[in-house]
Amino acid sequence: MMNFLVKTIANAGALAVAVWLLDKITLTGESTGKKVGTLLLVALIFGLVNFLVKPLVKLLSLPLLILTLGLFTLVVNALMLLLTSWLADKVDLSFHVEGFWTAVLGGLIISIVSWALNVVLPDGD
Repeated sequence: MMNFLVKTIANAGALAVAVWLLDKITLTGESTGKKVGTLLLVALIFGLVNFLVKPLVKLLSLPLLILTLGLFTLVVNALMLLLTSWLADKVDLSFHVEGFWTAVLGGLIISIVSWALNVVLPDGD
């Protein structure tokens, strides 16, 4: 349970960095508390998408992953971020990613920051 909580916090931090760096990834809210709550809910959705959908997409795109020596992972990460944005819109969360190339860059930023935070944060079981 602790590991799930740490990964969710790392995802929320990585999403916050992407929102801060990229103008076309938006998170709106009336107060800082609401923004943090929205960010945590979006991080939960992002974690579920990465847990449930990403392995299937990677399996189906395995030939492209091999052909591009893994660079197609950037596209897969972008698609997962766009799916998260779409799902957040469906549950009325104020998180939006505008465009595929923004999602590619956002996915790259989120991957790097999430990796760094998972290295720093404790891995409790």
